[in-house]
Amino acid sequence: MPISRSALVRGSVATGLGITASAAHAMPRAGIKAIAFDAFPIFDPRPVFAVAEELFPGKGAELSNAWRTRQFEYTWLRSMSHHYADFWKVTEDALVFAAKTMQVELTSEKRARLMQGYLELKPWPEVVSALQAFKATGLRMAFLSNFTPAMLEAGIKNGALEGMFEYVLSTDRVKTYKPDPRAYQMGLDAFRLKREEILFVAYAGWDAAGAKWFGYPTFWVNRLRLPAEQLDVVPDAMGSDLNDLVKYLHT
Repeated sequence: MPISRSALVRGSVATGLGITASAAHAMPRAGIKAIAFDAFPIFDPRPVFAVAEELFPGKGAELSNAWRTRQFEYTWLRSMSHHYADFWKVTEDALVFAAKTMQVELTSEKRARLMQGYLELKPWPEVVSALQAFKATGLRMAFLSNFTPAMLEAGIKNGALEGMFEYVLSTDRVKTYKPDPRAYQMGLDAFRLKREEILFVAYAGWDAAGAKWFGYPTFWVNRLRLPAEQLDVVPDAMGSDLNDLVKYLHT
């Protein structure tokens, strides 16, 4: 009997991920019908921070850490105070604050170049093959991210990921940010599935905690190998990249 093209694709994907062909054919973990991804398990932010080091030699890492911390603090402050601004503005405001804190000169050209980095993000190395493995077993997929729609669409285009995601859900739609339950609710409204049927895949420990509080089964892609947040809740599973997620879903 001839082997179908789809079977060949599943087999090549499995080989590339270091899993057996039978695992690639296997049904996903019991009960899981869809995956909702944060942006950063998919998109690699490191080039943005490399630009920071290029523009501010010897200070790029410190600037990036201050920028990233204030970026998420602003999302939480704006959510709690009901003074919403989209993630692009939050990101730019956080950059300006971080530069002022460090007393480095952030010219308009340097600011534009750093911000442009968020529109040039590409997938982590294993992402495409992992997404193909999920799609081969019929899992539905979506982004559920604080990124603006334009930021998400740019990343999808950069990574040639068109057609992979059934939904591209930005929290801009509900004018709040994760871990607000209204943000996670978008996954239920889009997929029209039960909470326990949607696996949320987080990059940050706080996002994993927020999704778990909401009621989603949760997988933490802990690329930075950080300890779990002390929030009286833990993700269902954790791995260092999407290869670990493939193995988790097919065992």
